[in-house]
Amino acid sequence: MSDADAAARVPGRPGVSDARRVVVKVGSSSLTTAAGGLDADRVDALVDVLVKQDGRQIVLVSSGAIAAGLAPLGLPRRPADLARQQAAASVGQGLLLARYTASFARYGRRVGQVLLTSDDTSRRAHYRNAYRTLDQLFAMGVTPVVNENDTVATDEIRFGDNDRLAALVAHLVRADLLVLLSDVDALYDGDPARPGARRISEVMGPDDLAGVELGRAGRAGVGTGGMATKVEAAAIATGAGIPVVLSAASAAADALSGAPVGTYFAPTGRRAAGRLLWLAHASTPRGAVTLDDGAVAAVTERGSSLLPAGITGVEGEFTAGEPIELRDGEGRVIARGLVNFDAREIPRLIGRSTHELARDLGPAYEREVVHRDDLVLLRA
Repeated sequence: MSDADAAARVPGRPGVSDARRVVVKVGSSSLTTAAGGLDADRVDALVDVLVKQDGRQIVLVSSGAIAAGLAPLGLPRRPADLARQQAAASVGQGLLLARYTASFARYGRRVGQVLLTSDDTSRRAHYRNAYRTLDQLFAMGVTPVVNENDTVATDEIRFGDNDRLAALVAHLVRADLLVLLSDVDALYDGDPARPGARRISEVMGPDDLAGVELGRAGRAGVGTGGMATKVEAAAIATGAGIPVVLSAASAAADALSGAPVGTYFAPTGRRAAGRLLWLAHASTPRGAVTLDDGAVAAVTERGSSLLPAGITGVEGEFTAGEPIELRDGEGRVIARGLVNFDAREIPRLIGRSTHELARDLGPAYEREVVHRDDLVLLRA
């Protein structure tokens, strides 16, 4: 949609200027130099904008820990191996928070660090704890600074990028708005460095992204995301009823005010059960079960729980309470859920009714393999 069409269609950006609770995500390239190391002036400029958001509660999801640790460790670029990434994060995380602490202190404001892994937040009790911590920080007038816990996160429990983390945090704290700040000023229909690339000022739904080429690498080479991860994050947030603005960090004030900068993504869905959003987008399945056609229909069409009678196979090693995939007979993933049995128990349950299992194995086996309240559909 062209800038002129968007301006004619929407007077301002609904849900932006009046948003009270806002998640702001800033990328590594907007805080550091290409060689690594924090740029104090850039950090201060961002904080100058955030502290002037009167009447708003701000959650800052900040990349930059690994990038900040490169120069002190003498690393010329972001390392490819996980161990050295974790080492850089260990050094850089303290530097990053110290810089934010000093910058906010200029205004008499306090910050609190919150480090998350997907494993921490896809489990029911941990999800509640994360929400309570963030909510209490708000109540005490503290600005939460959130990042992935890169120092301990393994490949199996990583969010993968802070854009997705920011979208999930926006849902976790019940935010009214998500703002994604980077070194690119907006979403374009192609490489913005190429002549003729057109800025997309507004995305009302998936159809507005047809034919758009999404780059995956940042300009500075110190981050992990690209435009594709930002669009994916916007889809997560807008699908949960949260509007999103994508803009350059240098235009943060305008983006937060509702001015026509960057790209506005309109909400496309309703706010869902928070834990299920985490289950769909932040959990890593530990295994899978295969369903027969009847069970597929029951789960996808009737909103039923998954019972042992509908299972035809199991793979992986998992324990009760962990996320698993539900697959149809052709191997397509139809849903994800929290399983009620260990993987080693399921083979003797396959194809049997809960009544039969209770009679032969005891009343503890008269229950669902995955309850519908712990299940999220990934394909209708």
